[in-house]
Amino acid sequence: MRISYVFLGAFLAIVQSAYAELASPPALAPVKQQAQAAQLSAKFLTRFSYKPVPLDDALSATIMDRFIESLDPDRMLFLQADIDRFMSDRSEIDDAIKRRDLRIPFAIFNGYGKRVADRMNYARSLLKEDFDFGAQEDYSVRRDKAPWPQSQAERDELWRKRVKSDWLRLKLGGKTDAAIRETLDKRYANALERVYKYKSDDVFQAFMNAYTTSVDPHTDYFGATASADFNIAMKLSLVGIGAVLQERDDYTTIRELVPGGPAQLSGKLSVGDRITGVGQGKQGAIKEVVGTRVDEVVQMIRGKKGSVVRLDILPADAGADATHRVVTLVRDKISLEKQAAQKAVLSVKVGDATRKIGVITLPAFYEDFEARGKGDKDYRSASRDVEKLLRELKQEKVDSVLIDVRNNGGGSLDEAIALTGLFIGNGPVVQQRDSDGKVAVRSADFPEPIWTGPVGVLINRGSASASEIFAAAIQDYGRGVIIGEPSFGKGTVQTVVDLDQIVRNSKPEFGELKVTIAQFFRINGGTTQLRGVAPDISLPGLSDPTSFGETSYDNALPWAEIKPANYAPADTVRALLPALQSRHDARAESDPDFQRLLKDIADMKALREKGVVSLNEAERRRELTAQESRLKSRAQASDGEDTTGDDGLNADERSLSADIALENARKNAKDVLLHEAAAILADEADLQGGVLKAATKQSGNKAGK
Repeated sequence: MRISYVFLGAFLAIVQSAYAELASPPALAPVKQQAQAAQLSAKFLTRFSYKPVPLDDALSATIMDRFIESLDPDRMLFLQADIDRFMSDRSEIDDAIKRRDLRIPFAIFNGYGKRVADRMNYARSLLKEDFDFGAQEDYSVRRDKAPWPQSQAERDELWRKRVKSDWLRLKLGGKTDAAIRETLDKRYANALERVYKYKSDDVFQAFMNAYTTSVDPHTDYFGATASADFNIAMKLSLVGIGAVLQERDDYTTIRELVPGGPAQLSGKLSVGDRITGVGQGKQGAIKEVVGTRVDEVVQMIRGKKGSVVRLDILPADAGADATHRVVTLVRDKISLEKQAAQKAVLSVKVGDATRKIGVITLPAFYEDFEARGKGDKDYRSASRDVEKLLRELKQEKVDSVLIDVRNNGGGSLDEAIALTGLFIGNGPVVQQRDSDGKVAVRSADFPEPIWTGPVGVLINRGSASASEIFAAAIQDYGRGVIIGEPSFGKGTVQTVVDLDQIVRNSKPEFGELKVTIAQFFRINGGTTQLRGVAPDISLPGLSDPTSFGETSYDNALPWAEIKPANYAPADTVRALLPALQSRHDARAESDPDFQRLLKDIADMKALREKGVVSLNEAERRRELTAQESRLKSRAQASDGEDTTGDDGLNADERSLSADIALENARKNAKDVLLHEAAAILADEADLQGGVLKAATKQSGNKAGK
């Protein structure tokens, strides 16, 4: 799935401010290698994409639209006059790329920076006013299709309502007026400060994202940082100190220590400690990093295995003038175990019996390509980890196995095929059609399945690509039951191309392209493209298909069909589906947790469709009272479930301990859909056991005759 470049979004938003005399953000300019990278990318994309799109005036217009939308998605920053001015260059971007000229996108971005600064200054000036929360007015929370404001006055009115909405949320959360002014002033000041930290690479990355996604929703450009993050995600490892870092109040703060990493093993660092400086080696000067972007601090801390990094630390909760300490650490390989496959065992009652359901959660189809390429027999991969977990679950004598790939956006195609082989042994898994129409059948090649018992796959709208290949194959073979909501609908294959290798660069300059090169098809001949995988047993979902999933893209490939592959379905599940559905319906109807989830989803959908929130305090308090009443009854029914409501704060505005506690509470809350999926798997095991007993009894009677 696409790697998104995140801007201020809701804060977004060129006229010098009349509310504060602050210098405009520094003007950013492109560098030579960026223009070369854009030109090289264009040459490659127009020749080698699965569905090549010529770089012409039509594509130029689309790139312009996407670039502006990425900067001002809520249409609260730019005026219509700004958009009209930008559009005078709407058909020029193609020619500019070809002649290595990036002045157009950089001029737009510099205008964006001025708009953000102006709007944040204006938002801060509004904090001096007293809002009338007795007035009957609404604030629109969905403006992505709204027109851009026509005048300064119209835009000021939008921002007055925005600030009033922020204030009311904090007021309803129990904050005093003084605390609200302090919190919001700091929030807008931090947003303003981020504008001054943007660099030329940020502009280029944003522009290239607009270009590549105009060609195809899943084609991406990776600059150096994005490329490194992609490789880490696939390898599930990096070389560093083993600390999760977060920017809080201009400090790079330790949010989490990775177990077994140098930071945790040293015993000298704690959650909440602030990194104020970083030094390289035992003697290198320590460079101050207060106010530095956290991604830049991360790059300074990472390095070669066995090398030394020194951190200047301001202890957690200590004042700014407190004594610092310097901690010396030796970098090591860090395994990102939280992002690897994990297992659990759930006990489910079915009649008088208790079934053990093994649950394997797989966040991504990761594979250490580099280690595999070097011939490392112990290279890390998703299928290898799952195979190990399946063998452990067999030892624990589970009755069924549920593979949870919710929000698994995909990864390695080879891993999806290998994972399927763990359950089918050998046979076709997916068909792949390249740009010239040739179709290749990709097969699993295991001597025998690792797990032969009942199996299910839990999917949702966030299950994409490799997840859909796996789920579709399990479904087509009739090997297991697919549970959840329709998946994402990404039926295309991408490969990563190193642009520096293409031109034989000796050092990295141009970045990488993730390019769509093929479309995959199910072994039954259909594709998951656009439609996704339809579950056998449907569960409710929170996602909005109009804004998330393949159908939300205006340039997505259509659904298609080819000849089926030669495969032999087991059909062990299809005959059980009516009974599984009937049991699920009865259970869902009587399960209070499930019914509350349905109510929550209905409320969220209604709010989403409404698109506005009231700025009348009395009306909002009535809504809040009703919500708190539901939460209270829910807590009593579920023996103390967390009832924390909306406090109006952003994550970095709470204390670190409070934010971590809230995150843990959400993680530990009952996963209603997972438990229902496990119950369906328990039913499957129960029904399959009944079929086996009946078959055995019938066979015995025949023998007796």
